[in-house]
Amino acid sequence: MLRLLCSSPEFRRLFVAHSVSRAGDAFNTVALVVLVFDLTNSGLGVAGAVTFEVLPVLLIAPMAGLAADRLPRRSVMIGADVCRALVAFVLVVGADSVAAVYAVAFGLSAGAVIFNPAASSLLPDVVGDDDVVTANSAMWTAAVIGQIALAPLAGLVIAAWGVEVAFGVNAATFLFSAAALTRLGGGRRSAEVDVKGWSGVLAGVATVRADRLLTRLAVVQVLASLSAGATSGLLVVLADRWLGVGTGGFGILLGAIGVGAAAGPLLLRRFIRPGDKRWLFGPFAARGGVDLTLAAAGNPAVAGGALVVYGMATSTGTIAYQSTLQTLVPAETRGRAFAFYDVLWNAARLCSLAIGGVLAEVVGIRFVYIVAAALLFGATVIGFTTRVSHPNHD
Repeated sequence: MLRLLCSSPEFRRLFVAHSVSRAGDAFNTVALVVLVFDLTNSGLGVAGAVTFEVLPVLLIAPMAGLAADRLPRRSVMIGADVCRALVAFVLVVGADSVAAVYAVAFGLSAGAVIFNPAASSLLPDVVGDDDVVTANSAMWTAAVIGQIALAPLAGLVIAAWGVEVAFGVNAATFLFSAAALTRLGGGRRSAEVDVKGWSGVLAGVATVRADRLLTRLAVVQVLASLSAGATSGLLVVLADRWLGVGTGGFGILLGAIGVGAAAGPLLLRRFIRPGDKRWLFGPFAARGGVDLTLAAAGNPAVAGGALVVYGMATSTGTIAYQSTLQTLVPAETRGRAFAFYDVLWNAARLCSLAIGGVLAEVVGIRFVYIVAAALLFGATVIGFTTRVSHPNHD
């Protein structure tokens, strides 16, 4: 990763822009939850904010994917960053309305929906196929480490000076990212995309359906999201009702996931190959085992250790997934393919949150994690039974 950063000025600019922007997200995430809870004094209010973050993916992701393929990707990313800075600044000047908070959550998520397909699609053009895994590993590791280090700092800043300062930091990071991207040489040209109604918008779906591995990966991603949506959203409930560690212990459990997520690429990056089923689907089996461990073991230390493994599996699986799409999907439909997977993931995530919340109250939180493990094991079986013709997919 250091070799790539030192040898590629183009990737270095993209890396710095991405890392600074994600560092600002740590401030935004903490501030948004704190502000919503202060204004509503309700867990339902916090869930509402999550809903407004997911809705833009379902509503505008297909068009955002088309924009990433048709327009200069660098320009799309810069425009999204500037818009997000303006949206974040709304809560700097007035953070006293729940409606405004929800609107800002929607706006920031919409900006990310526009930014992410363009950034993911541009990366292979910046580094080349041989360095895609290394580049994804570097960007993922920097983002996770930044969030682990800065989330506690965000809490201290909010306690000392209020949420407005945290939102101001987030706005500033978007402007910094936009400025860094202006020096990027790649992604300056528009693509020649023949758009004819919805056929053009849905070209990413056609690309996925044309490849057996990509099709199976879409199915597996839905199952994984049905699992992870509930378990990630309800980890705080597990921490309180089963592990008995309360909100303070919940923070430590999140930290354990972060440690694993940061360590995964550092330790395992050299073994990950795009299209390799072991790295695309094997992490689901590991995560399923972790969910069963969490449901069975009431020991916080055991749970913390298991969540480190969960973080490692999540990070390596995500890097394998990103790298596979970046190398298998043609450049002219790459943005739309990424958008299609985002829609699938977030639609399943909403369903998972709703169903998981009901199951946790009616049957118990441990049952949620058992069902989640079954979904992940099913995803593993479906993935490994995929027959593909690509040489690197064995």
